[in-house]
Amino acid sequence: MSDSPYAAGLTVLAGPTAVGKGTVSTFIRDNFPQVWLSVSATTRPPRPGEIEGVHYFFKSPEEFDRLIADGAFLEWAVVHGRNRYGTLRSTVDAAVSAGKSVLLEIDLQGARQVKAAVPEARFVFLAPPSWDELVRRLIGRGTETAEEQQRRLETAKIELAAEAEFDHTIINDSVHRAAEELVSLMGVSGTSVSENT
Repeated sequence: MSDSPYAAGLTVLAGPTAVGKGTVSTFIRDNFPQVWLSVSATTRPPRPGEIEGVHYFFKSPEEFDRLIADGAFLEWAVVHGRNRYGTLRSTVDAAVSAGKSVLLEIDLQGARQVKAAVPEARFVFLAPPSWDELVRRLIGRGTETAEEQQRRLETAKIELAAEAEFDHTIINDSVHRAAEELVSLMGVSGTSVSENT
């Protein structure tokens, strides 16, 4: 095991589109205050209810270009051929240095970049119970056009094939159970806030 602070402090969660990464990470943010959830920067517009600095740092393409040029990202990627997402190195470094258990919820491209830069981090793949369930979740959330849904499903097939690149796999058959399993893997002790109320 490496002496790097990232070895104990940084966990990367990735998986195919619509598998529920955001739902699981939101459950952890709301119920496990011991976990510091990294907030990504993105060029995509906010969805209804998303808050700047809580769900994402929303950046213009020009701002994002400037951050790339400055080497400000631990990872960044173009997702689904459209918008860019990235993890700001400064926020992660500060949290890990402060001894926090850090969770990065990112896409497969980003996870590969982090693995190249920080191989000693913990890498967790969130998988759907089945392909049919993944399709149902993507279509059911109703946030994409039919064309975008098809593009995301094609991407998901490629993403599912990458499971072997990860240290652990968690099946997202229940958000609460998957979140508990992830927090346990991170070595975070204690129960969720919801169990204490």
